[in-house]
Amino acid sequence: MLIALIARDKPGALPIRQENRPLHVDYLKSSGAVQQAGPLLDQAGEMCGSLIILDVTDMAEAEAWVAGDPYGKAGLFASVELIPWNRVIG
Repeated sequence: MLIALIARDKPGALPIRQENRPLHVDYLKSSGAVQQAGPLLDQAGEMCGSLIILDVTDMAEAEAWVAGDPYGKAGLFASVELIPWNRVIG
């Protein structure tokens, strides 16, 4: 099951993102659930959120993945959406 994770950073939280980025990237690489991932960018080109495509067995596994993400643990996000996704191209 593919899940699109769309997370928006809290305003002014770029320092939290930068401080926790190495742990977050390690988590992305080691979890085995990530198909694609990258930061969302604001008009100035600064990171302001995340888009991650998870390949998991069910929504509960996606929720558990989110709970283990170092960005979430650090309080970076103002919102997180988990949306079932159907890949058509790519």
